[in-house]
Amino acid sequence: MSDVQKVVGVRPADRRLADPTPGKVREQAITVDGLWSGLVRTEPGVASGWHHHGEHDTSVYVLAGTVRIEFGPGGHEAVEAGPGDFVHIPRHLVHREVNAGSVPAQEVITRAGTGPLTVNVGGPAPATG
Repeated sequence: MSDVQKVVGVRPADRRLADPTPGKVREQAITVDGLWSGLVRTEPGVASGWHHHGEHDTSVYVLAGTVRIEFGPGGHEAVEAGPGDFVHIPRHLVHREVNAGSVPAQEVITRAGTGPLTVNVGGPAPATG
């Protein structure tokens, strides 16, 4: 027997809830060795819990709404993104997403790496000095 490769389509009804973080809804679409991809939604006025993605580098593509990704010492740095924007989140970077807008934010997320996809934490290291 040989391994047969084929293209697989994933429809919205085929996605499943995945690796929860308070304030975010993650739907897994594709998971294969070293790759995860799915859709993430954050409601208006919601900040997710602090987390990182272990050994995974993360690519974010914003479909709708606005997303502010807070990170850095004390969580005092941020990157804002809107529809059509891409964001890269490096492995192990503690961060959270904030939707300060008035419509739900929707993002296509792709992660490359191994190990746990999401590690929820209490917050970033405090700012010093």
